[in-house]
Amino acid sequence: MQTLSFRNGDQIPTLGLGTWKTDNQTIKPVIRQALKIGYRHIDCAAVYGNENGIGEALAEALTEKEVQRDELWITSKLWNNAHKANDVAPALKKSLQDLQLDYLDLYLIHWPVAVKPEVGFPQSDDDYLSLEQLPITETWQAMEACVDAGLIKHIGVSNFSVPKLQGLVKHSRIKPEVNQVELHPLLQQPEMKKYCDSEDIKLIAYAPLGSGDRPAFFLEENSPVPLELPLIKEIAIAHSATPAQVLLAWGMQRGTIVIPKSIKAERMKENLAASELKLSTEALEQIQSLDQHCRLLNGKIWKGPYNYEYLWDEKE
Repeated sequence: MQTLSFRNGDQIPTLGLGTWKTDNQTIKPVIRQALKIGYRHIDCAAVYGNENGIGEALAEALTEKEVQRDELWITSKLWNNAHKANDVAPALKKSLQDLQLDYLDLYLIHWPVAVKPEVGFPQSDDDYLSLEQLPITETWQAMEACVDAGLIKHIGVSNFSVPKLQGLVKHSRIKPEVNQVELHPLLQQPEMKKYCDSEDIKLIAYAPLGSGDRPAFFLEENSPVPLELPLIKEIAIAHSATPAQVLLAWGMQRGTIVIPKSIKAERMKENLAASELKLSTEALEQIQSLDQHCRLLNGKIWKGPYNYEYLWDEKE
């Protein structure tokens, strides 16, 4: 398995298993199977509602010595209703309890969106707290304190624009080491990658295959499907690979980390094998031409102060 190195020498596998949209009853055997297949990087989040099942699977695998804890890379994310300084550590400890772990390898601020502590998903504008009311720096300082306490090895963010990252880097004691964002050939985000490379911030690509099973509220009419792009299919045939493997190999070869989601053993094996696929220089150049800056998960679910332009710092 390919890895990328953090500043302290820790290694993160460049291909992991996404766990969004897999319910708590289904997830346990999926994780057990994934570990047997060879996955060592599991991407989790409190809001996915399945960390308890993941924790049961991890505990069994560790007890049976199927894996060692230091072989695993486990990520979780802080939800929007726990951004207040006093809420960060309790939210983290709840994830650790559910995952049955003593520490996380990586903890991310899930969105640069804050809602009131009693709110899960906001239903009205009154459910939100603006970043003026609750600055990200307050949340970040509490994340830094959790690193100091030994509860997290690395901290980062998710769904942050370049300007928001720049502001956080400027005001952080422990610089963010990761930004997890949507990345695939239709949304390559070259300026984001250039900035993150310059600051030694790793990019983790969610929806690297296009998240075809994303919830209905993310779907827009005539949205393109990365797996069905003719060029991707042509490159797959030329490399004796599948379109999914081409998309994942492209992500890894450009220096990012990919976390495809699957619950089927054969598909998990297929995805993992993408780490061995090497695309030609010509193929990489051809894929570069596909960029449309097309967000398939555009964040329009958020309202209040968090409109599209505010969230991404770009015009809709």
